[in-house]
Amino acid sequence: MKNSSQKPDWVPENAGREFTTSVMAGVDGGHDGILGQASVVVSRPLTPRRRRLTVDEYVAGVLAGDRNVLGQAITLVESNAQAHFDMGQEVLRQLLPHTGNSIRVGITGVPGAGKSTFIEALGLHLCQQGHKVAVLAVDPSSTVTRGSILGDKTRMELLSRDLRAFIRPSPSSGTLGGVTRKSRETILVCEAAGFDVILVETVGVGQSETTVRSMVDFFLLLMIAGAGDELQGIKKGIMELADALLVNKADGDNKIRANAARADYNRALHYLAPATKGWRTKAYTCSALNGEGIDAIWNVIGDFRQHVTTSGVFEKRRQRQTLDWVYSMVEEHLRASFFNHAGVGSIRADVEYAVIEGHLPPTVAAQQLIHKYEGH
Repeated sequence: MKNSSQKPDWVPENAGREFTTSVMAGVDGGHDGILGQASVVVSRPLTPRRRRLTVDEYVAGVLAGDRNVLGQAITLVESNAQAHFDMGQEVLRQLLPHTGNSIRVGITGVPGAGKSTFIEALGLHLCQQGHKVAVLAVDPSSTVTRGSILGDKTRMELLSRDLRAFIRPSPSSGTLGGVTRKSRETILVCEAAGFDVILVETVGVGQSETTVRSMVDFFLLLMIAGAGDELQGIKKGIMELADALLVNKADGDNKIRANAARADYNRALHYLAPATKGWRTKAYTCSALNGEGIDAIWNVIGDFRQHVTTSGVFEKRRQRQTLDWVYSMVEEHLRASFFNHAGVGSIRADVEYAVIEGHLPPTVAAQQLIHKYEGH
């Protein structure tokens, strides 16, 4: 055994307290010589554990625009743990009087439309104008691994470095209900922190677009020229939700095609009912790559806000969205309560088998499950 003044060969020279191992004096009189004069022990990391904030500290930090506290507050309200949920709701309750002072813009697009590039270009433009911009990327989690690809900060490198911007990918835990609750509450926290423009990006196409439409004021659909007939079904479904269509990548040799696509979309929009009462949805072009058309689409959003605020549609939409939020959470709770009910679970397999085999009509099967849930 080496004496206590020596360090093992694998310990760096002059290693101080920051190193994860250290050499300490041994304990004399060890049993059968197992403990000698020197022992190597592994120390705990010296990074102090983060102190848990109180409700008042969360509220004060968010209202002061403290980015670290803002991130922690969003993590708190996203948590499904009951202790965190109760605390997060109290934080939200105290922040509510400071919310609602933003324009909420939902952004979706066909694959390859360049959503992230556009959002970064728009965000940088708004920051230069003095706005504070929060980007919330709705990123539905994998239903297999429950993980998410939260790469938005790496795809928006310039915007993520601007102190007037805040980018927050929000995993949905695999459910649109998760998107609804967590994203809505994140919007409120960001508004309380002073962000006056909230950009909500949704990935892909499908039911999540309807969900995001239900939580924003203005819904923007990004398109590309020459997408092909394979995307026509997607376009028709989502075009009815949009307050504006924007043909991206209108630069270089593609500019002529983009302008032609804009004219085609405007002709199609003429036959669709507007997504917002009193507002006519139109198509525009831009280039997120060189910035052309970015200021123009922001002016469109500004005109929209002024128009619907004057007409009263803006406030009515916000009120309806809040009530829809309440009942969507009620539905989510009742669904979870039903499928987690022990009585329902005890007969569910037999009922499903009877339906599949054609022995039991679906309506009767539903009644049996409901009666079991209600304790009849």
